[in-house]
Amino acid sequence: MVIKLVSIARRPNANSPMQEIFSGELSLHEGLLGDSKGRPGPRQITILSKESWLKACDELGVDLPWTARRANLLIKGFEFLPTDVGRTIHVGDVILEITRETDPCYKMDKAHHGLKEALMSGWRGGVCCKVIQAGIITCGNNVELGKELF
Repeated sequence: MVIKLVSIARRPNANSPMQEIFSGELSLHEGLLGDSKGRPGPRQITILSKESWLKACDELGVDLPWTARRANLLIKGFEFLPTDVGRTIHVGDVILEITRETDPCYKMDKAHHGLKEALMSGWRGGVCCKVIQAGIITCGNNVELGKELF
């Protein structure tokens, strides 16, 4: 199974739209540089599975851009499950730890009515991660899932 980093996005401040970028730097203290959510803690980076996103969109009968989810990274080739909490994700030089599911919020229904509910099923909303090792990531990087840290 090959997992790839398809896209990277950041939001300079809480009310600005997501901006897709080709490459980004992740730090231990700021998460994705230039993203407003990157404070230290268990939710520095959010990752969305393309397959899960497409299932949510198919359920609603719409074709929405993945950035409507407001996640930082889009991967292809893997769908998250509750058993992934605690596992590491390796992208380029970066190592992330999956800390929890990303809970869909009311802003999803602002993007499209019913999106919040469609993302609630099967961890379709993605996962939150903590940066364990800083580095540079680039679209097209291979993604590898490691074992649990604890």
